[in-house]
Parts: sequence; C-alpha cells; structure tokens
Amino acid sequence: MSSGYSPLDLSFQRLREVRAALLRLHKALLDSERDVYEQFYGRIRSNGEFFQLVLEDEWFSWLRPFSQFIVEIDEALSAKEPITLDRANELLDEVRSLVSPTEEGTNREQRYYQAIQRDPGIALMHAEVSRWLTTDR
Repeated sequence: MSSGYSPLDLSFQRLREVRAALLRLHKALLDSERDVYEQFYGRIRSNGEFFQLVLEDEWFSWLRPFSQFIVEIDEALSAKEPITLDRANELLDEVRSLVSPTEEGTNREQRYYQAIQRDPGIALMHAEVSRWLTTDR
C-alpha cells in the first residue's frame, strides 16, 4: 500500500468497504432465508409482513446480529468524534467473528454455514467480506 496513508486512513477505508460488502451479504442472506421460510410456511404476502417476521420470528433471529452490527458500524463512522484506529480495528475484529461460519457452533454460525452451502452467491459475498478482513490488504 502507499506509504502516503496512515494506519487510521487504511483501517477507516477498510471498515467502509467491509460495511458495504456486509450490507450486500446481509441482503442476500435475508433473501435466501425468505425463500427457505416460504418453502416451509408458504408465501409471505408483503414486505411489511416480511419485515415483521425479520424483527420478531425466531426463524430470522440469527440474522439480527448482522443488522445490529451494520448499525453499529454506521454509528461509529458518523459519530461527531472521529473514529480512532483502535475502534476501527475493534470493529473489523468483530466483523471477523460475525462472519465465521461453522458446521458445529452457535445457531448463527451453523445457519450462516448452511446459507453459504446452499447459495453460491452468498458464498461469493462471504469471500468478498473475508478478503477485506485480511490483514495484508
């Protein structure tokens, strides 16, 4: 990387890129889970009904940490006080933990793993987020 950028500039830019990639991933996960939900329970009649399900139904509960974390990044990036290098790196570490799928782990980790396995688009988006999280980028 260019030596003209400070570590904070680089972490800040990486955090902005990760946020954008995470937002795309979150949307794809919501769409994928909606499809699976509808296979079990029938068609969701409206976006309002879907929104209520995402907020309240146990089926979608594993996705709520993604939603909450995107808001946390947005708040950090738009705070009156400039983000610190430590805070930017802390958020990047939290993303690494959030996007860690495992076949045997927490419900969120397992459901995320299953989504990656069933949907090649999600697998590609996961790879994109993961690339932004590598330390040598």
